[in-house]
Amino acid sequence: MPEPTLAFKGKGAELFSIQIVNIALMVVTLGLYYPWAKAKKLQYLYRKLELAGSPFTFHGTGQEMFRGFLKGLGILAMLYGIWFLGIMSQEPAVMGICTLVFVAGLGVLIPVAMHGMMRYRLARTSWRGIHMGYRGTASDLLQVYFLNLFLTVVTFGLYGSWLTVNLRKEIIGNIRFGNARFEYLGEGSALFWLHLKGFLLTIVTCGVYAFWYTKDLLAFYIDNILVEQEGAYSRLQSHVTGWDYMKLTVVNMLLLVCTFGLGYAWVVTRTLTLVVSKSTIEGPFNPDRLLQTEKEYRDATYEDIADMMDIGLV
Repeated sequence: MPEPTLAFKGKGAELFSIQIVNIALMVVTLGLYYPWAKAKKLQYLYRKLELAGSPFTFHGTGQEMFRGFLKGLGILAMLYGIWFLGIMSQEPAVMGICTLVFVAGLGVLIPVAMHGMMRYRLARTSWRGIHMGYRGTASDLLQVYFLNLFLTVVTFGLYGSWLTVNLRKEIIGNIRFGNARFEYLGEGSALFWLHLKGFLLTIVTCGVYAFWYTKDLLAFYIDNILVEQEGAYSRLQSHVTGWDYMKLTVVNMLLLVCTFGLGYAWVVTRTLTLVVSKSTIEGPFNPDRLLQTEKEYRDATYEDIADMMDIGLV
């Protein structure tokens, strides 16, 4: 059986037409249209992403995201309110307690938002009617996050690579695509040395190696993903080269500068086209044998909190 192909067929002009309308409506509504804008953008990007010739579908709606948006604003407002009350009190003890509650609250919110974002985003994603899903629990992710964050802090950041990898193992290991499941095999030590080599060579080459460094990171994040289906394993592979990334980055920067940022839609579609077209699934994975296994989930609260806090998959 031939390997199932991946493709992204989005066009910059199409995405631009969506984004310009979104921006206008957000301005008119003082930002309240944001959840609908995000939903429309995701719906477009998903339907332009294809596996074996069939597009993905994002079923999330602006209404769902708006409810989550309001809940997210409420949670963040409460935390900032506590911090503000501490400052206004001008009492050192009260300020210290309120600041501690604020920092602790944000600390807990980060992994909880990751969990909620993954659960909502994947549950609202389908391909040929087969839904994806996320089976991780918030408690497990909290445990992984805080243990690895503690080790990163006490090692003055040196353990950061292990933090990244262990979070990816926890998150990706709980992703389901119908009856297929994912695993992540990367190791913190490999990422640490990749960062060290990339940092040193980028300095030595006056920045030129940065394109190959980024290519290596992309390959590390993609190549270590396994897909298990009916006991057989397949592997994702990235074939992006340093030259590919250099050409992409230079043209993208020119697009942004010469259009005063209006070329962002083309930057997004060009980047996704390169990354997706240069990625393959190598092994016996057969999308035609996928079976529905996942339940529907529509709570978008932490989807929007993750977006507000600029949290993505680590």
